[in-house]
Amino acid sequence: MIKKKLYCSYINGKWVKSSKTINIINPSNNLSIGELCDLGEKGAKSAVSAASNAFSTWSTETSDFRANILKKWYDLIIKNKNELAEIITLETGKPLSESLAEVIYGSSFIEWFAEQSKRIKGNILSSNDNDKKMLILKQPIGVVSAITPWNFPVAMVTRKASAAIAAGCTVVLKPSELTPISCLKIAELSKEAGLPKGVLNIVTGMPKPIGKILSTHKSVKKITFTGSTEVGKYLMKNASETVKSISMELGVNAPFIVFGDCDVDRAIEGLVSAKFRNAGQTCISANRVFVQKNIFRPFHTKLKIRLEKLKVGDGFKSSDIGPLISEKAVIKVEKNIDDAIKKGAQLYLGGKRHMAGKLFFQPTILLDVQSNMNVFSEENFGPIIPIIKFDSDEEVINIANQTQYGLAAYFYTPNASRIWKMTKSLDYGMFGINTGKISTYLNPFGGLKESGIGREGSEEGLEPFLEKKFVSWDTANT
Repeated sequence: MIKKKLYCSYINGKWVKSSKTINIINPSNNLSIGELCDLGEKGAKSAVSAASNAFSTWSTETSDFRANILKKWYDLIIKNKNELAEIITLETGKPLSESLAEVIYGSSFIEWFAEQSKRIKGNILSSNDNDKKMLILKQPIGVVSAITPWNFPVAMVTRKASAAIAAGCTVVLKPSELTPISCLKIAELSKEAGLPKGVLNIVTGMPKPIGKILSTHKSVKKITFTGSTEVGKYLMKNASETVKSISMELGVNAPFIVFGDCDVDRAIEGLVSAKFRNAGQTCISANRVFVQKNIFRPFHTKLKIRLEKLKVGDGFKSSDIGPLISEKAVIKVEKNIDDAIKKGAQLYLGGKRHMAGKLFFQPTILLDVQSNMNVFSEENFGPIIPIIKFDSDEEVINIANQTQYGLAAYFYTPNASRIWKMTKSLDYGMFGINTGKISTYLNPFGGLKESGIGREGSEEGLEPFLEKKFVSWDTANT
């Protein structure tokens, strides 16, 4: 366990204090686990300045040099994985096994991008003029501002920061004020790995003042953000003033479709995996469950039995589901359930706060859900399963696409022609077919419509942090 203390920002290789602080709360017991320095606009400007100064040197280092430091960073995170997992559980409440899995998953991006940094390459084009050579060069874009959410406080940091750093960029990162400790530990390990000062800067505090600077400062050349669509639009508007490059992973309303020809037991296990990770507080969590009418009753009957076996409780006590992150999050879940019941939904399981504590909530099943209910149209971000009946493929495609979001979708069927039809017809960027787990460092992570712009991870993961330069060289006059 870690002791309650003051947690400072990390700027230009040093820990920076402030007189203004924020209380950090453990959602499992509502107790304080530390105070976080709030550096505000001044701290954000200082961090951007440090990153800008460091860029002139870091961007000229060889890919081998950058890769070796990243690999040392990866090794140190793996060495300290248990401590990091405990920190994650302490500040998010998620089960310790999930926290450990996040550390492993998050560190995989550092290892991956260390390797990918050696594969940055331009092109020599076939010229239409014998006296000219035509080239395309790639260079790091510059200072990157990264803003990360509370629900994956390690993985979202490493996925963004390691890609930018591997590409030769420098980073100013704003972690969530709700879960900053694990990010600061990662920064500490980056310093131990030999990452030069100013390459990675962590500025802590309340989001609005810092976010304003990170999205408008003229020295920032790129913004990468994971969070709500509302905040994403605000950052995009700010970025437009200086035409910054942007990558956005925003809201979601993921459908989970269960066809009548599937293995019901496997589909239920996949749903539990896709829905209840971090108590349903994940960006790719199954949000609406569509079940074909011919298996509707056996599916929801078996699902209820399965959910009743889940253990809700403190993440350090072998639980399956931890707390929601805040009172605000619990109230939203309660309001969405009340709205659904008032509009005709049937509460089949749960629906109330759990006796484990103030922020714990019962796994909940709602039947007879309709498109006019908030649980259908909004990102629930909690342990609610709204179930909708459907008849045909065409019907479920139409209903599942009735959302402005398009990040992830899941469906269960053994029918190959149906699989191909669904992947082409559903307006989503990622699919889990007969599986509830889809995210690795290998897949391009991102969505369509208002779920964001761009992709993270994968073999293309460095591209958002690189600029292309075209060269037309008249060799006859050289």
